[in-house]
Amino acid sequence: MIKTVIAGLGVASVVSVPLIKPSLKLTQKSKQKIIIRTSGGRDHIAYTKILFEPFTKETGIEVEAIISNVEPIAEIKTMVNTGTYHWNMACLGNRAVPILSKDGYLEKHELEHDPVVSTIMPHFLSECSVGMNVYSTVLAYREEAFKGRQAPRTWKDFWDVKNFPGRRALRKIPFDTIEEALLADGVPPGDVYSGNDLERAFRSLDKIKPHISVWWQNAPQAEHLLKTGEVDLLPIFSLGALAAIEVGAPVAFSWDQHIYGYDNWTILKDTPNADACQQFIQFATDPDRQARLIPYGIAPTQPSALTQEVLQRNRIDPKYVRLLATYPENLEKGMPSDGGYWASRHSAVIERYNHWLLG
Repeated sequence: MIKTVIAGLGVASVVSVPLIKPSLKLTQKSKQKIIIRTSGGRDHIAYTKILFEPFTKETGIEVEAIISNVEPIAEIKTMVNTGTYHWNMACLGNRAVPILSKDGYLEKHELEHDPVVSTIMPHFLSECSVGMNVYSTVLAYREEAFKGRQAPRTWKDFWDVKNFPGRRALRKIPFDTIEEALLADGVPPGDVYSGNDLERAFRSLDKIKPHISVWWQNAPQAEHLLKTGEVDLLPIFSLGALAAIEVGAPVAFSWDQHIYGYDNWTILKDTPNADACQQFIQFATDPDRQARLIPYGIAPTQPSALTQEVLQRNRIDPKYVRLLATYPENLEKGMPSDGGYWASRHSAVIERYNHWLLG
């Protein structure tokens, strides 16, 4: 049985069991339970249907999926420090992983030599994380707001309230937002991280701040704002934009200057049921299962998931491949996010960003 709980409205407790040596035999039934955190939205629905429910059916290990705000670094530190685990695993972005692994808050998964996990692209694998979805932050907009005139394409356009008027939303955290501010100010993508110019980023943010109607915190909120037309343009994960388009909302988005990163399966340090978490990671990393996520806009980290053989075997329409962040024509327009850049700066920048928001 799969349960979804919104963090803050009620969190189920975890049944503690003794840790045992990880077993990767997926055919062995178990009465264990694992709780996995996601950021919600379209990917949460996809994981439930393609991964969580089939994993429970095949192994007998119950999966409970909990939605929380993006980049829950502070929450994970609190859980590990207090030994109070509301989650056993967390789906985390590539900025959060180096921060938490550096400080010892994530388990080493011991799957580097697993025959399935070891075949993913090397830069998506670390000793504490297994990459599973290459995603992008894109500029999306309501088509009716720009009917008969040029639609916004770049972050400079988003900052240009005179030529691109409309209600705007921006993320309530600095991840991606700092990058967008620098790109809007004319910094070349290759210099966004090398320049280390936070002063320039905040000067750029000062210009757009008076024009922001909503500060969004998580993927479902951003998707809702776009679907309902509460705002006319905003940065949003590409999955959210695609979800809005699928339900018929008059929405479009630009791949120009998209900022792409990747999500990871991670296990919280010293969590109960770590063995079951490793079983889940092996299950979820299978190329065929990654291929089945493609129609949801989730880009695989397994190279073989994009081969004609695997796509045909899983009846994946090629039109969905063209909507992935890693589709060559899309990828060349984007800028990779740098998790290492944030590893030593995130606390100071978050503090400054929060202070700036209140100012």
